[in-house]
Amino acid sequence: MKTFKLDYFLGNKRFVGFVAQPKELKANTPVVMIAHMWSGRVEFVDKKAMDMAQKGYIGFAIDVYGEGKIGQSINENTQLMQAFVDDRKLLQDHMQAAFDAIKSIENADSDKVVAMGYCFGGLCVQDLVRINTQVKGMISVHGLMLAADNIDRGKFKAKVLLLNGADDPMVSEGHWQKLRQELDYAQCDWQKHDFGGVMHAFTNPFANDKTMGTVYNKTADKRSTKLISDFIVECFL
Repeated sequence: MKTFKLDYFLGNKRFVGFVAQPKELKANTPVVMIAHMWSGRVEFVDKKAMDMAQKGYIGFAIDVYGEGKIGQSINENTQLMQAFVDDRKLLQDHMQAAFDAIKSIENADSDKVVAMGYCFGGLCVQDLVRINTQVKGMISVHGLMLAADNIDRGKFKAKVLLLNGADDPMVSEGHWQKLRQELDYAQCDWQKHDFGGVMHAFTNPFANDKTMGTVYNKTADKRSTKLISDFIVECFL
């Protein structure tokens, strides 16, 4: 496996992504781009990119914030994320810049891209497919579900997989129903899996804060891993 950092730009703003390529890289290799949680592009998502390379895809962990910014506390993470929750056009522009950067990756097939995101990253990939019809599939893993105030209805041409903890305090029924209305209006191929008794951040082994609602769940993590793998295969058929 080959790994390296990839600088890409939106205007004068620099972003620092992480690319993992399979050992036997072939021309026109499909890409799984991965959007990070509220802390920034940390080791967790880089490892997910490497997992994808082991499956034969190019894994691309993107830098949503820019300049490789990583929060060092809950307050800093909140501030970093909130700027993009408050300005969805900015978030969409940053996501499109990451998608465009795929063309600069050797042997990457920009026509075969699945976008996957965790927590805040789940919202990020939702916004990408709201504006981008080229993405083949979108996976939101315990992702936020917040309607985009700058878009009446997203395009949503990609296949959609939503993996959600049924007891996630950060995803209300109202938020989900608004997203469902968008998905149904777009008539896209979507599926949602709720894991009973499971809270937010269930794939993160270091999540263990019941007060905040972020708790790792080994069973849900294992089940979601299989669902993700099968879904990606289907998207690239």
